[in-house]
Amino acid sequence: MNNIIDFPNREQIYDQASLWIARMDRELSAQEQQELSHWLNASEQHRAVLFEMAELWDKMDSLARLADLFQAPQQTSVSPHARKPRFYGAIAASLVLVALVFGWSFSTPQSASLIAWLHSDQAVVDGVYETAVGEHSNVNLPDGSLLVLNTNSRVIVKYSEDHRLFLLERGELNIEVAHDKSRPLSVVAGNKVVQAVGTAFNVRIRNDNEVALLVTDGKVLVAKKEVQQTIEKIVAERLPATSMAVAKGEKVVLGAKQETIAKADDNEITAQLSWRQGNLVFRGETLEDALVEINRYTSVQFEVIDESIKQERIAGLFKAGDVDGLLAALEQNFNIHNQRIGNNKIRLSAK
Repeated sequence: MNNIIDFPNREQIYDQASLWIARMDRELSAQEQQELSHWLNASEQHRAVLFEMAELWDKMDSLARLADLFQAPQQTSVSPHARKPRFYGAIAASLVLVALVFGWSFSTPQSASLIAWLHSDQAVVDGVYETAVGEHSNVNLPDGSLLVLNTNSRVIVKYSEDHRLFLLERGELNIEVAHDKSRPLSVVAGNKVVQAVGTAFNVRIRNDNEVALLVTDGKVLVAKKEVQQTIEKIVAERLPATSMAVAKGEKVVLGAKQETIAKADDNEITAQLSWRQGNLVFRGETLEDALVEINRYTSVQFEVIDESIKQERIAGLFKAGDVDGLLAALEQNFNIHNQRIGNNKIRLSAK
């Protein structure tokens, strides 16, 4: 069965229109006004969608500005219940910029001040980026940074004149930060705060309390306190120089009983970041630990019925989400038998 869904081009227009609405909220530059005019004149559909988006966002000031510049398209009789979900439903396909019509929703207990700032006029929306289980995707951000999201991840991105804020709600991100001394970039994940100016690092939410950080270039600072106590400073200024510093080739698990900075050699870094190429690399992890990682990329659940194989050491490169290839490798190379139970469960046992 083919599970690939091709969304119509109209969804892309909704994405573009949502960006223009966000830009209008913080005033368009002269160049942006020209670009908007060019985009609107390129298609009647562009104009219709942009006015529709302005209505859905209830941005009356945006509507007024549009009306001053361009004649509004003729209104058609369309149920608002039929219109609102069109662009929002596009999240299901890989990585999509989401129009924030229905406001922010948070799966992690962020502070009230953070939520308030995300709604404020001082912050410019770039978007919400999301991947489904088994997907990863690259995003070229407006500031020149490169964001890569791993499986089942969601991040909210907002910019202000003096800051770049990324709220990782779930999953894992890797980012190459464009250098900008005037605007540090902060990642908030699980109430932990990592801040950089120009560097590259990886952040993964492991559970409710722990966040794994790996730095591959430059240096980042880590807030000493939970985000509830530091968010006001985060959106206004840099973290102090006395903050924990994690440099290139170092890793730390934030929220662990002992937040000890450790070295990560090139082979370990390559293995940990192999997901960016759609691979999983194991270097002697136990079967039990390997299955925890594999489960992140598939809806299939594994049940190990023989305790004797849980500590079997697994090594090799596997395609993320390729369950059949994994099972064949376990059978042939590690003498681990598999039995399918329905569509979404597999039992593993010793041969």
